[in-house]
Amino acid sequence: MWLKPEEILLKNAFKLWVTENDNEYFVLQRRRGYGEGGGGLTGLLVGTLDTVLDSTSKVAPYRILHHTPDSQVYWSIACGVTKEEIVQHWDWLQQNIMRTLSVFDSSEDITSFVQGKIRGLIAEEGKTSLVLEDDPEKFREALLRFEKWFELPPEEKLVTYYSCSYWKGKVPCQGWLYLSTNFLCFYSYLLGAEVKLVISWDEIWRLEKTTNVILTESIHVLAHGEDHYFSMLLHLNETFVIMEQLADYSIKRLFDKEAFKGEPALSDPLQITKRGLEAHAKSAQFRTFFRLPKEENLLEVHESFLWVPFSHFNTLGKICLSENYLCFASQDGSQCHIIIPMREVKWICEKKKDSRALTVCVRGKRALRFSEVRDYQRLANTIRSRCGISASPQHSASTESLINHFEDNPEDVTLMVGQKDSSKAVSTEALMTVFHPQDVENLDPKMEQSWNIHFSEYGRGTSMFFTRKTRDLIVRGVPEALRGELWMLFSGAVNDMATHPGYYTELVEQSLGTSTLATDEIERDLHRSLPEHPAFQSDTGISALRRVLTAYAYRNPKIGYCQAMNILTSVLLLYAKEEEAFWLLVAVCERMLPDYFNRRIIGALVDQAVFEDLIRENLPQLVEHMTDLSFFSSVSLSWFLTLFISVLPIESAVNVVDCFFYDGIKAILQLGLAVLDYNMEALISCHDDAEAVTILNKFFDSVTNKDSPLPPTVQQASVGNNDKASHLNVDISELIREAYEKYGNIRLEEVESSRKRNKLCVIQTLEDTTKQNVIRVVSQEVKFNASHLDELYNLFKRQHFRSCYWTMQSPALLHHDPSLAYLEQYQLGFQQFSVLFTLLEPWTFCATKSTLSLWVFRLIDENQDGLINFKEFCCALDTLYYGSFTNKLKFLFKLHLPPGELYEHMLIFFLSQTQFIQFSKTLYNIFHGDPEEESLYRAVAHVTSLLLRMEEVGRRLQEPSSPPDFAKLASPSAAEESSTEEASSTPESSDTSSSHNIQDTGPDIPEVQWSFSFEQVLASLLNEPAIVSFFERPVDIQTKLGQAKVAQLKLKANK
Repeated sequence: MWLKPEEILLKNAFKLWVTENDNEYFVLQRRRGYGEGGGGLTGLLVGTLDTVLDSTSKVAPYRILHHTPDSQVYWSIACGVTKEEIVQHWDWLQQNIMRTLSVFDSSEDITSFVQGKIRGLIAEEGKTSLVLEDDPEKFREALLRFEKWFELPPEEKLVTYYSCSYWKGKVPCQGWLYLSTNFLCFYSYLLGAEVKLVISWDEIWRLEKTTNVILTESIHVLAHGEDHYFSMLLHLNETFVIMEQLADYSIKRLFDKEAFKGEPALSDPLQITKRGLEAHAKSAQFRTFFRLPKEENLLEVHESFLWVPFSHFNTLGKICLSENYLCFASQDGSQCHIIIPMREVKWICEKKKDSRALTVCVRGKRALRFSEVRDYQRLANTIRSRCGISASPQHSASTESLINHFEDNPEDVTLMVGQKDSSKAVSTEALMTVFHPQDVENLDPKMEQSWNIHFSEYGRGTSMFFTRKTRDLIVRGVPEALRGELWMLFSGAVNDMATHPGYYTELVEQSLGTSTLATDEIERDLHRSLPEHPAFQSDTGISALRRVLTAYAYRNPKIGYCQAMNILTSVLLLYAKEEEAFWLLVAVCERMLPDYFNRRIIGALVDQAVFEDLIRENLPQLVEHMTDLSFFSSVSLSWFLTLFISVLPIESAVNVVDCFFYDGIKAILQLGLAVLDYNMEALISCHDDAEAVTILNKFFDSVTNKDSPLPPTVQQASVGNNDKASHLNVDISELIREAYEKYGNIRLEEVESSRKRNKLCVIQTLEDTTKQNVIRVVSQEVKFNASHLDELYNLFKRQHFRSCYWTMQSPALLHHDPSLAYLEQYQLGFQQFSVLFTLLEPWTFCATKSTLSLWVFRLIDENQDGLINFKEFCCALDTLYYGSFTNKLKFLFKLHLPPGELYEHMLIFFLSQTQFIQFSKTLYNIFHGDPEEESLYRAVAHVTSLLLRMEEVGRRLQEPSSPPDFAKLASPSAAEESSTEEASSTPESSDTSSSHNIQDTGPDIPEVQWSFSFEQVLASLLNEPAIVSFFERPVDIQTKLGQAKVAQLKLKANK
């Protein structure tokens, strides 16, 4: 490998390097302790020194130096893992460089020429793969060590590496941590003791930062039931974040089968870089904080001051710029942030250079003044260019007309743009205004006045300031008439709708009349959605609910429809127009509650685990009494899935939804803690789970909303009025206020970190449950014991993942269907099956393995979809390992039959002449290399000769003795009789002599074919003890599994 020329002092290296070859300008050297005469104490010391100091010499013990005769300075220009590699470099220098150097006059010119040539070679080599790395030269050396030490397939992409200590027991091993796309690797070498660790990200159960007495701070990794600790990291936080990102990337790609479309940094696993991961993480954090569409990416960040008119001072913060949004968030504790869609910007004005300020004017005659922006002119130009291209051609004209009409009402602009070309079938009114118009108008004057004052000070619509006062108003309550508008604003759904005019109407028209599993489930649940509310006792509400749910299932088939979506959508339709309710549902399912609404509700299970962590941290008294917190997980599932709508009266639940749209999942976690805290004494005194459930149900039924204008008949009471009367009423506003006061210090960053930490455990627990279910089903049909099935499943699953490790185009990935049963979740295409079958098939010395694998794959792929599931794989192996001699022979016999036939309905199997010859060759290949190979070959030859003689005798007995007999044979009835009598298969070839005789009698005489039935072949082989003993010989499956586990990762990846 060519190296970036670096100056070295050769006199300090005489004791560590031995010169193998030299000339006037170059020296080829070998590291002491390697190669001929290596080993011993010198080898141990040099190896240890190289590992600790991260020297390339550890894996590349050969190097080439450049020098000039009149200089004492030497330059390293190449290194090599083997002598053959370094000799190639040496020969290239001799052929291409040496002659040229003679024309230079000075040593400086010679050295400059050599350095330039080497740098050119390096640039050419790294033009494709290393251009995105921070330090290509150092990275090339680290990549060399990574490939040499771990022997992973060359497709594996190294992302980054760090020096650290790995604790093996109580002894630290100083070495290097390598993080690649699919693996966490560690290598250490200390005085002859080599430590090598390879863990795939998809096998990790827990990843966290820990602190204890011995280790001040370390990273804990739990995999395969073993704990691994890494400490002494110079940049521990950076290392941990990269590890988290790689683990999360692996989960999404391998378990969720996410393709990362629209994200170039992550769409190709062969091109993952540290820089790309960091950019992806920052963009995700940016979108989450400002509730922006998933298409937005963080492009620029600028520190600046923003003039806050309501406070009359400049607040310090950061300007965050994406493709379509200009956002600002304060950093001085004022919790002030603002979101400005580029479509709202009218013009930009730069101030004097001294203030480095610019003013952004938006619709509604509002202006935002940013000052102390370091590169304010470039930022202004960027915003101008973004605004110039942000309006799409299809609605630019209509937008211009709306600007003039809604100059003072920017919030109306976005709603009107979103509802352009609305269909008459789509409801344009919130159901609450239709069924309770008098209640909507019956607003609390004080509450309404508070919000009007807020709008006058902080703005209204998409460019409104979000501050502490906004949260305080949310906690106190939202007027009924404003609820839909504020939900749209806080969730970011207003931006989705504004940028997709007419989208919902198109979806409704396209999904109308479709019939899928999702639509069937939707129809079943329509009348279970808030059945006590008048809006859903009429066709108006039911039809609107059907359209929204069906349109979303059509938009996102990966989620489709999940229970609890109907309850949530019902509440959204009460306070938002139909199209707005659709976009609110999009915001909840795809941004605010990720992975909640799918087959395994992973997101809800993760947040339950987060909730348990918060209970341990904030309610220690409850934890002491109830050591098993799984009870709270089962009880709180509906809290998270329905945002408390299913357990609280509807007039109280909407206040919770208000807080959720402003603060996200943090609001639900806080309220859950407050509920448990409020019922602490009662829960501690209860004797069983049933009593605890009763206590919580009675509490929820006692929650009221004194500010709600809804009539008392509209509520969700699960117990009788007598029970409710016996409980003291709790006002929902007071409960929410208490939740914010006691648990408002929970930070969203901590929640996200806990989510990532617990997601690994939740995923692996679900995977473990799936494995147990699969093994339980398969164990009923095979003779493998549970331990062997467990190892086989792990090998099968890892092989499935290998098909996804280095490509996004594997058959298993492209045909993934999350709605399939757990037995079908992991499947192998032919390439991956062939690799795994070759590792596990019982005939170690079998030649032509690929051909045999193809035949086996073709036979056990019953539905002909090109994929094999675990059950099919195990049944085939079970026959080959534990089947009787007859069953094994029948399996091999079927391999040679034409594909596409239903053999299970056939009582007798036949092989034609060509197929029988191939069958004999297969037996020869299976026996090849066996200690008894010679006797087995003789046995096969004897059986083949015997069967052919039997067939010859049988055919002669049927030969006609006169021309009339030939004519009779040629007739259809006779041919049919002969075919039935001999039970022969379709002819493929004929005996030469017989064909000659038939041709002599005339052209109309058919050729006589021959074939062998399975029973004939079986009877002949049973007379050969060598063959019988070979197939009945027991196989040490435990050894096979162990060898396969070691060899699996060392095989080259199949693209």
